[in-house]
Amino acid sequence: MDLAHALKVALQTGKVRIGLEESRKAAHGKGAKLLIVAKSCPDPALLEKRSMDRVPIYHYEGDAVELGAACGKPFPISVLAIVDAGSSAILSLETSG
Repeated sequence: MDLAHALKVALQTGKVRIGLEESRKAAHGKGAKLLIVAKSCPDPALLEKRSMDRVPIYHYEGDAVELGAACGKPFPISVLAIVDAGSSAILSLETSG
């Protein structure tokens, strides 16, 4: 799967929350179906601890700048929550949790 393409499709056709706080809220509110965490996320342990039982986590190999670029955004993204994948196949990623 082309992750960058899947991310862009999810952002265009689905519902995605960007950023640590928005992702925490989505995971806590049981709306998130998948969390994508960049390797440079400022506090991944807390995010994983709070959502480990409920939400699968995909560990993105790049840093926040690379994840932002993969999403087609001109800013870094340390974590994002997929609430609705839309037309994307992003939920088929191999995850932990």
